[in-house]
Amino acid sequence: MESDIIIVLIILSVTVILLVLDLVRIDIVAIGCMLALGWTGVLNSQEMFSGFSSNAVIAMLSVMILGRGIARTGIMDEFSKFIISKAGSRKRNLVGLLSISAGLLSGLIQNIGAAALFLPGIMQVSRRTKIPASSLIMPIGFAAILGGTLTMVGSGPLILVNDLLRNEGLEAYNLFSVTPVGIVLLLSGIGYFLLFGNKVLPKKKGGETGKTEQEKLVEKLDLPDNITLLTVPDESSLAGKTTEEAGLWKTYNINLLGIGKGEDVVYAPWRENKFENGQTLAVLGSAENTEQFSKDFQLENLSSSGNFSDDFDPNVSGFAEVIIPPDSELARKSIREYSLRKRYAVEPVILFNKGERVGGDFSDVEIRTGDALIVYGRWDNIKDLKESADFVVVTDFDVDKKDKSKTWPAIGCFVFAITLAMFGFPISMAFLTGALCMVLARVLNIGQAYDSIEWKVVFLLAGLIPLGVAMQKTGTATFLAESIMSVVIDLHPVFFILMIGVLSTVFSLFMSNVGAIVVLTPLVIGMASIAGIDPRPLVLMAAVCAANSFILPTHQVNAFLMSSGGYRNADYLKAGSGMTILFLAVTVTLFYFFII
Repeated sequence: MESDIIIVLIILSVTVILLVLDLVRIDIVAIGCMLALGWTGVLNSQEMFSGFSSNAVIAMLSVMILGRGIARTGIMDEFSKFIISKAGSRKRNLVGLLSISAGLLSGLIQNIGAAALFLPGIMQVSRRTKIPASSLIMPIGFAAILGGTLTMVGSGPLILVNDLLRNEGLEAYNLFSVTPVGIVLLLSGIGYFLLFGNKVLPKKKGGETGKTEQEKLVEKLDLPDNITLLTVPDESSLAGKTTEEAGLWKTYNINLLGIGKGEDVVYAPWRENKFENGQTLAVLGSAENTEQFSKDFQLENLSSSGNFSDDFDPNVSGFAEVIIPPDSELARKSIREYSLRKRYAVEPVILFNKGERVGGDFSDVEIRTGDALIVYGRWDNIKDLKESADFVVVTDFDVDKKDKSKTWPAIGCFVFAITLAMFGFPISMAFLTGALCMVLARVLNIGQAYDSIEWKVVFLLAGLIPLGVAMQKTGTATFLAESIMSVVIDLHPVFFILMIGVLSTVFSLFMSNVGAIVVLTPLVIGMASIAGIDPRPLVLMAAVCAANSFILPTHQVNAFLMSSGGYRNADYLKAGSGMTILFLAVTVTLFYFFII
């Protein structure tokens, strides 16, 4: 065995151990792997850094930009509402419907494109239904990968396999030759999560910190976070009363966040505003107090749906903690004298005055320097509060304005990129062109485009791609394939077929799935000839199994979704192990009994 092969096998083994044990961040492991290949002399500097210019990394960067552009138009908000209207708020229904949608779309476009298109909608569904994103993202991501096996244009290996067959003088497959296999794989994968999702998926909120800043603030200060929509019918005795006259703060200890009637919405309405019949009220308070208020004034409780409720979505509004600085105009005044609601349209919920917590109606309490206020309002209005010299806003928040006027330009850029890819142009070039069009069409500015890139994912892929290069350059991939094939060549054909699936799976974990099929095709054809088996379906099976990359987040789709779901390597190992076994069982069975 050559020394370079030994070195690559050692680096491969150490990398696998570190990824499986999850002792070090995955991007650091990938960078270490890349540098090890350079310092040992296996790769030169150009080969060592080739991952940063690879098609996979450029495609990943571009997809992130395209996804952010689509999200900023608000179109996925409408998508999430549609999905919830069809599936309700049951996790099983949502997983099933979203997985089928992502899988079918992935059969027509590259699976990374389908994942990018669905991610903003998945996050919206998670926020609206309070279902942890980690319970939704991985199943939909796996479905996007499986959907790539529905047609011969759904994934890179299947696109390439026909060219490889022609080069060997064999007949190519048509567009839907693989569809029966893809349908069974997609349905099996969806069924796997519907049956075992609660056991194999992580039980956490999603996102690396587990809880959002809003959830931490609500938990720390024991704030009410249930917003109820009430309507004022004609028979209600609330009509004609002001907030104070109705006793919202003093009697019921609830806050009025907004009033809507028709297209008009007033946020944090002034205390002297009078209620009218037909209005919709958004109130914040405990369920008991809200129910009592509704009962006393004959109000009707509405479901949290419709455009008015969208204004109180966590993406649009929330709580903020503000401190009163020494030079604030509010110092030594009351909230009534300062007219906080009229100036900034935010609702003061809690006051910390002289170190004591004050709730209810504290409109006439004198505010002192160093006091803290908890206010609720739209992020746009809280941003105005932050820019004022009268307040120091200590809560982190991000104002991501939805620009619906850019919906069609954003869709056009995304469709244009997908179309270019479907017409045979390199995915990286097609998607980067679409990303540039997003910037030129002013869907995003260049700063927002850069901010949308998840650099941990970039370094993960760029660091591991040289490992695949080294395996091909040194002959390590060929050595492994031939060594394993020599063991099963004389066994029953089912073991021969199984080993091809296992090899494709293993190779796709540490090198690009396209690279895996390039390495395996001549080996499979040669071994099939010795075994007396038609090589065409075996090569097709190898291309299908190159998508069987679930155990580690090295597949582009898994890497792309990892941060959003807050997943660790152990999460992929737990859920992906079962999926990998199921994938191999289904694929080997179908090819052995029905195709070969």
